[in-house]
Amino acid sequence: MSTAEPWTVGRLLQWTTDYLKSHGADSPRLDAEVLLAHALGCQRIELYTTFDQTPDDPQRTAFRELVRQRAEGKPVAYLVGRKEFYSLSFHVTPDVLIPRPETELLVVAALDFFKQAATDAVQVADLGTGSGAIAVCLAKHWPSCLVTAVDLSGPALAIARQNAEQHGVADRIELIESDLFAAVPADRRFDLVVSNPPYITTAEMDRLAVDVRRFEPRQALEAGPRGTEVIERLIVQSAERLRPGGRLLVEINPTLHETVRALLESDARWTLDPTLEDLARRPRIIQAARRA
Repeated sequence: MSTAEPWTVGRLLQWTTDYLKSHGADSPRLDAEVLLAHALGCQRIELYTTFDQTPDDPQRTAFRELVRQRAEGKPVAYLVGRKEFYSLSFHVTPDVLIPRPETELLVVAALDFFKQAATDAVQVADLGTGSGAIAVCLAKHWPSCLVTAVDLSGPALAIARQNAEQHGVADRIELIESDLFAAVPADRRFDLVVSNPPYITTAEMDRLAVDVRRFEPRQALEAGPRGTEVIERLIVQSAERLRPGGRLLVEINPTLHETVRALLESDARWTLDPTLEDLARRPRIIQAARRA
């Protein structure tokens, strides 16, 4: 293709797809489309009706900078400042983990619990809320539930607050800066505890994809040498805070499945339910009920 040819939308997408592919992107075409749509200030679907149009110089400059950063490994979600999760759009920055499809299973399990609960006004604790994706989805889809969303990171809670306000559920989500339940009022009890805690071992951190390892918050990923350090405390503290019959739902690293189930089985306060598998048929969501 001659360099004299105009840099139309179609040409930009093709060149960028090839460029990102050569730099190891897993989904180069999708990345190119999302970044170009962001630079042009349009919806991704609109690109398909403008293939022959030529973006102006400022738009191409903005796009070029986004592509440069993506080629260096920065996640697309951070570059455009948003990520879709459970059909809702969430603001994200490097202060929070990027919500992932596997975690949507945690939301599904929680909503199933709501349907069986004795009261509509379910009291929920979301530990390690990050962007607030889980808390917001639960409040959005079950309007009578009340959520206490906890995170150790103040900047992460600021993002969660922004997302709660964006989706109109800030009045039913209380945000608390805390290490698990440490700063949550001691007399507060819950019907449901949900968590996507850090569960990556220290050894595994160095083997993660570069975009995760370099750009996402390490404290939200790495648990310690065993990978269960946070989960161990979560199990003990949740048993103290859940009402009898209350439910604990925890996303896990599939490699830790048997270890986490053994931790729960060794504590007489818990009754284990079947683990939920993700779309790849890997154990993903641990379910346990607080004994009466």
